[in-house]
Amino acid sequence: MSRGRGGRRKKPEEGHGGEERWMASYMDMVTVLMCLFIVLYAMSTVDTAKFEKLKASLATGFGVEQSQTVDTAEGVIVPPEDAGQKGLLTNQDVAQDTREHLMKIAEAEKADLEALRRKIEKRLAATGHRGAADFTIDQRGLTIRLVSAETFFKPNSADLTANASEVLEAIAPVLAPTKRSFEVEGFADVVKPVDPYPTNWELSASRATRVLRSLVEDGGVRGNKIASVGYGDARPVPGKKNLALNRRVDVVVLSDQPENVRSLLPSVAPRS
Repeated sequence: MSRGRGGRRKKPEEGHGGEERWMASYMDMVTVLMCLFIVLYAMSTVDTAKFEKLKASLATGFGVEQSQTVDTAEGVIVPPEDAGQKGLLTNQDVAQDTREHLMKIAEAEKADLEALRRKIEKRLAATGHRGAADFTIDQRGLTIRLVSAETFFKPNSADLTANASEVLEAIAPVLAPTKRSFEVEGFADVVKPVDPYPTNWELSASRATRVLRSLVEDGGVRGNKIASVGYGDARPVPGKKNLALNRRVDVVVLSDQPENVRSLLPSVAPRS
C-alpha cells in the first residue's frame, strides 16, 4: 500500500450506498397508501341488506324508532308481558294488539285483587268489623287501609288496641294463603311524639313493625313475603282531620305483574 507525501495513508473514497436509503421509506409509504385505498374500496362496496339491518338495529337500540322486537335486525319478538321490562321498549308505545293483550292481563289481575278484597270484607263483616278498612286498587296493588271509628293505636304508642288486633286476626287468614308479597306502611298524626320516640318517623315505623309481627307471628303470613316502612305524619288520610284516623297502618297487597301491566290497573273497570 503506497503512502503519500509525509508518510500518511490515503483515505478510501466514500461509497454511494447511503444515497439510496430513502427508497426503503418511500416503498413503506406506498405500501401503506395501497392498504388505505384497499380499505376505502372495501368500504365503498356496501351490502344494502346488511346495512339496513344494522341501521334498524341501532335505531331501535337507541330509542329512535318504535318496535316490538329486541333487535329489528334479526326480528326477535318481545313477549307482550315483557314489553317495557328489563330495558325493552321502556319508553316506547306498544302496538295496538300488544296493548290489548296487556289490558287483558291487567283485567285478570284486577279481578284477582277484587276477589281478595271481597274475601276480606266478608271476613270483617263476619267478625263484627264491617267498615273497619278502606280499599284501593292502583298500580301498586290492593291497599287495605285500616281506619275506623275506633283507634288502632293510642297516642305516642305502637301497641295495638283490642280493636286493631281483632281486625288483623280477621284479615290474616285471607292474606296468608296467597303467594303475593305485602308491604305494611305505618303512619302517625301530626302531634309531636315524646319518649321513647324522638320523631314520628320512629313511631310510625314501630307501628308498621308491630302490625307486621302480628300478621307473621299470629296470622301465618310468611316472613319472606312481607316488609314494613314508616312514613311519619307526611301522608295523612286525604280530607280527614281526625288525628285518630292517621294513627293507622296500610297493608298493601303488591301486584306481581310487570310495570306496564300495573300502570293499566287504575283504568280497568271493576267487574260486576
